Amino acid sequence: MHVFVVHNRYASAQPSGENNVVDQEVALLRGAGHQVESFERRSDDIAARSLLGKAAVALTVPWNPAVRAELAARLRTERPDVVHVHNVFPLLSPAVLAACADAGVPAVATLHNYTQICPPGTLQRGGRPCTQCVGAAPLPAVRHGCYRDSRLATVPLAVSLSVNRRRWWSGVERFFCISAAQRDVLVRAGMPPERLAVKHNFVPDPDDRRSGAGEHLLYLGRLAEAKGVRLLMAAWEEIAAGGGVGVPLVVAGTGPLEGEVAAWAAGRDDVRYVGLYDQDECRKAIARSVAVVAPSTWLEAFGLVVVEAMAAGVPAVAAGHGAFVELVEDGVTGLLHRPGDPASLAACLRRITAESARNREMGRAARRRYEQDFSPDVGLKRLVDGYRTAIAGRSGGGDSPSPSRERSTGSSRGNPGERDGGS
Repeated sequence: MHVFVVHNRYASAQPSGENNVVDQEVALLRGAGHQVESFERRSDDIAARSLLGKAAVALTVPWNPAVRAELAARLRTERPDVVHVHNVFPLLSPAVLAACADAGVPAVATLHNYTQICPPGTLQRGGRPCTQCVGAAPLPAVRHGCYRDSRLATVPLAVSLSVNRRRWWSGVERFFCISAAQRDVLVRAGMPPERLAVKHNFVPDPDDRRSGAGEHLLYLGRLAEAKGVRLLMAAWEEIAAGGGVGVPLVVAGTGPLEGEVAAWAAGRDDVRYVGLYDQDECRKAIARSVAVVAPSTWLEAFGLVVVEAMAAGVPAVAAGHGAFVELVEDGVTGLLHRPGDPASLAACLRRITAESARNREMGRAARRRYEQDFSPDVGLKRLVDGYRTAIAGRSGGGDSPSPSRERSTGSSRGNPGERDGGS
């Protein structure tokens, strides 16, 4: 199969699970024998633009005609079987869907968040769930400045959502939802259910797995309000006041709360703030964990760090809402705390560190769940099945690329039972 992957890469200064998912998915497909081409823009490139060039970015967020022309030309020349769209903000825009239509190539799209129904994609405002824009004009998002706390920055996203809603729904043959929880929200918001398929993110099988009891509790991710960082700090203060849990808390990542987290951790012997880890350091830190902590206050569409912990045989303590409810079986593969409740989070952290035998059993159960639902083999099968469904939908039948297109690309058809991706 010949696949075109379309993605606007997030800035490299901050960790991006979505970038990682795209890269892993491309490697997975190529490893299975599929031909994969990439059509990308990089947010890092915005910094090198002139002031006028930077200001012009906002104008093309809803629609970028140059991208449409460039992508359509490439698709007409290279004739892929399917286009897989990931992030299009801010440099690509939904014009990529028009390019697919221009060239007559079916498109699939992975929904890594909620940008189809919420301008910032979080379904959250002021640290609490918010659905004011769902199924309606996104004027509340503009009024509250939901993207980066800025009305001006929110306007292009709100305009794009308003003018391109129907284009997304009609221009994509198959949407990949990264959890059933996300799909349920999108269906309730009015998206066409027949085009929404659940395809969990996969995680490569790590070289590092936990072999002992673990050395620390680990928070690994973006240091932002929506990720529950302040909630975790409040819970940890409660734990420290009661004498601690015998292991330190390691916080790895960067983001808008970095200064606050670094100041909080400074001078403490029960907290280590280590900054931004690379992928190898992340894997090693997870494998040395008593548990991974995911206390998000927003409704996570997935929760990649939880699955990375499963792969390493490590249980998770996660908020009991959003995708975490389907990823973590409470008391079996980890523990769920009441969302937004520091006392509940503190109680779960005490429990998962105090019951060492139970912790090890939860780690083994987490690894079994990974092998069953989140391994590369499972992921690839779901990914390729989705591609075939999209191709069949566009052609009106059949379950594979046309022979003429396969001959023209010279691509070989890989095993459709190997691995998948997401955010």
